[in-house]
Amino acid sequence: MDEPLIITNDDHFMREALRQAVKAAKQDEVPIGAVIVHDGRVIARAWNQVETLKDATAHAEMIALTQAQSSLGDWRLNECDLYVTKEPCPMCAGAIMHCRVRRVIFGCPDTKGGAAGGFWNLLQAPNLNHRSEITSGVLGDDCVMILKSFFKEARERKATGADHKKGSAEL
Repeated sequence: MDEPLIITNDDHFMREALRQAVKAAKQDEVPIGAVIVHDGRVIARAWNQVETLKDATAHAEMIALTQAQSSLGDWRLNECDLYVTKEPCPMCAGAIMHCRVRRVIFGCPDTKGGAAGGFWNLLQAPNLNHRSEITSGVLGDDCVMILKSFFKEARERKATGADHKKGSAEL
């Protein structure tokens, strides 16, 4: 019997994260998606659900971390890689560190609030007991495009009075 195909291509997994981001946008959520990979297979998929769940911690990364821990039956994700369309925030970076994720691959940077080298680099802080390898810019143009398109449409809805959300963030 043939072994199942194991994929190790960053672009492939980032495309899956982008598919999750599209799901977020369709739910009127900031379009950020995440997947977690273990042994070349996706074990968790998530998109932002802050507005849907009325939970400020419901970022794609946080939901994916919880799913991955459940999938593996362990809180330690030291043999897992996280693909996310936008650089993780400090909250998510803290959770990533606590879960001991091996590698974080993200699409576009967040120079104002990113915690993987954008504004801070919590993922490689020398005083912490774990450091994640970081790869940035994977399908970065695609990741930026979905965010810019989302916020452009939100601004247009707001200008025409059709925006029903309060407190939308800007890119």
